[in-house]
Amino acid sequence: MKQNKVLKTIWEYLVITFATFVFTVSWEAFMIPNQMSAGGMMGVCTIIEYATGGMVKASLSFFVINAVLILLAVMVFGFGFGFKTIYCIIMSSVFLWLVDDWSWLHAIPGNFFYVEDKTLVPIIAGIFESMGLGLCIKNGGSTGGTDIIALIVNKYWPVSLSGVFFVMDFVVVIAQLLLRPGFGSYAGEAKTFNDVMYGILEIVTFALTINMFTVGGKAKMQLLVFSDKYEEIADYVCNTMERGVTVLKSVGWYTKRDKNVLLILLTRQEVSGLSKVVNEIDPKAFISINSASEVYGEGFEEIKTGKVKLKLKQDGETKK
Repeated sequence: MKQNKVLKTIWEYLVITFATFVFTVSWEAFMIPNQMSAGGMMGVCTIIEYATGGMVKASLSFFVINAVLILLAVMVFGFGFGFKTIYCIIMSSVFLWLVDDWSWLHAIPGNFFYVEDKTLVPIIAGIFESMGLGLCIKNGGSTGGTDIIALIVNKYWPVSLSGVFFVMDFVVVIAQLLLRPGFGSYAGEAKTFNDVMYGILEIVTFALTINMFTVGGKAKMQLLVFSDKYEEIADYVCNTMERGVTVLKSVGWYTKRDKNVLLILLTRQEVSGLSKVVNEIDPKAFISINSASEVYGEGFEEIKTGKVKLKLKQDGETKK
């Protein structure tokens, strides 16, 4: 059993290493050589690189900014903050530096990956980025950046994670319009609305394709677990994952036997880990997974509806 766990861990880190390489290729091979930018932390890093005339490489700013964010995350969430995320950030920084030097990988004239139609560049980059980040998330990692910022913001303010991501991506894409001669050491052509649209195209492609590579993401998932060892699984979810579990009474119509079904709500990042544990506890277990567009309550998001607030206000006025 221990040997299997060691082999699984080794495999996960091999996949994560490959995933971070694919993630960096999307930027250093496609976006940056074509002077493009998009959302997220890498979008910020590309703007810094362009503004400094290449003096501050994206690999350096990516590592430094994420190092600061990790320190903040540890202060906010404690030392339980994921080691795999730290590993992903380190490997991403290393690969960003390496791919930057591997000019044969760059999508520029004369190279194999050169794309004549410039509109295809952000589409290809979005697919590569979603593949890399998706595999990282599926194996318990993350490239940090805006993910960490969104989690910190969500902890202290009742706003949805998707809302935080949208605002940050939008601000970063618009920020590239600051890039014009005279801005820092920038010597290229002034960025225009056309460049903004390239960035939006990359973001949209990424959003539409990430679910192809992972059952992870920012949405919530509802699981129904059918197993004779439901008590052991429920204890793991409650005690180790610190998530709630509801036991539903049911009847197996084929066997005519009473059954206990576990109803569990998780974030997408947690689904992969629980699935592996369930398989270890009961290889014959059956799991049904459905996407839940919104989940409100302890451990997820606060209820944010105008009707509730209005009712509370009216009740307060009545009491006065």
